[in-house]
Amino acid sequence: MIGDFNNRAGGHGWRGVLPLAALALLLAGCATPQAVPPQSSLAIPDEWSQTEPAAATTDLTAYWVLLNDPLITDLVEQAIAGNRDLAQAAARLDQSRASLVQARSALLPVLSASGRSSRDLGDNAPDQFAFGLGLDASWEADLFGQISGNIGAAEAELLAAGYSLADLQRLIAGQVALTTINARALAQQLAIARSTLAFQEDNLQIARWRNQAGLVSALDVEQARAQRASTAATIPALESSLAATANALSTLVGEAPGRVLAQLDPANPAPVPQPAALTGWEAPAEVLRRRPDVRGAEARLAAATARIGVARAQLFPLLRLSGNIGTNALGIGNLFDVVTSGVVASVSQLIFDGGRTSAQVDSARAAARGSLAAWEQAILQALEEVESAAVDQRSAAERVAINAEAVDAASNSAILARSQYEAGLTDFRNLLTAENQLLSARNQQIAAEADRASAFVRLTQALGGGWDPRSSTFTSLPAQK
Repeated sequence: MIGDFNNRAGGHGWRGVLPLAALALLLAGCATPQAVPPQSSLAIPDEWSQTEPAAATTDLTAYWVLLNDPLITDLVEQAIAGNRDLAQAAARLDQSRASLVQARSALLPVLSASGRSSRDLGDNAPDQFAFGLGLDASWEADLFGQISGNIGAAEAELLAAGYSLADLQRLIAGQVALTTINARALAQQLAIARSTLAFQEDNLQIARWRNQAGLVSALDVEQARAQRASTAATIPALESSLAATANALSTLVGEAPGRVLAQLDPANPAPVPQPAALTGWEAPAEVLRRRPDVRGAEARLAAATARIGVARAQLFPLLRLSGNIGTNALGIGNLFDVVTSGVVASVSQLIFDGGRTSAQVDSARAAARGSLAAWEQAILQALEEVESAAVDQRSAAERVAINAEAVDAASNSAILARSQYEAGLTDFRNLLTAENQLLSARNQQIAAEADRASAFVRLTQALGGGWDPRSSTFTSLPAQK
């Protein structure tokens, strides 16, 4: 078909286009450089203020397994596979990937074919059908980087979408781990309340016997009743909190409530996880490279910078080439006897638009400055999280050790007070005080253990744990420039 077109055009089909093609090459040599991103004045510290930097020897990709709690591992893996927020983020990633394909397609010509059949009606109309075929082509030259700028922005936005998915996975994995730790603590506190209630029922019975024997007044009985009722009142509240926490976990893993609460087994609760302490990790710059939120903010800055070049390219000439080949005939047999064609090259230059394009350039630059500020904020937030989590981990470990001593002392005190009360050597107020101190100490111990495990999760999250850049989702993304 192309050879037939050249023959019918006398071999001069493209001759009129050559001067414009040469002009296009000349203009391409004068193309404007890529937009320069706004510069940051933020200084990254060389070392951490709360810990000595050390090379991290522990792989934190799946840090939740280091808690040695099978339920946490199971729930986190289920959440990564079934969480609906992650499914939405994955869909947005697919949208960004499709947008990149659309942006790249602008480098290629657009071809469209058409066909038609018609017949005139009337007394003098020929009793024949007319047929026609056509092929249209158009192509836009990327002289000043408008198309390549759109491609660069789409690639950066695809990177940002991938890092957003990774960051959401990091946050959801941490949320599942933290919520499960909270559920373990609630189950332990519920068990403590129930066992304490059993002791206080015995105390009430002892007080009644001693009152009936005339050894103590009714005051002891009423104090025992008040203590028992106060503890009993905490049990429904703990049961409600445990159920709500388990239901929240069910939503996080993407299933209806019920199964998770049964796995927590309030009647025989598992202990709060005891993680190993993290004592050293890489320098701040290395940690920031592992943070998907920081890398995503950097990718969004790159996209915003590319948009500046796209906006500026509208101020320069635009070259379009278009052509068509068509044929019309009465009858299919002689459809290709006469072929007509045409080629058009056009150059357009913006002269005046009331400042609209210049305003778009200014808007793109402002958006880039905003993206720079967001990137710097992500860096500062990451540094804050690491420093704060390091302090939390250290203080929580100290509280666990101190509370362990408090529980031991309170337990011995309660045993002595109970023995002395039964022997009539002390009044009920001493027993009441001792058992309340024991209950408080045991609850504080569980809370400290939960804080220690939670601090471990927050620290590993802050260090960039919880996602794997080597997974197929992220290896399929464009290389970060």
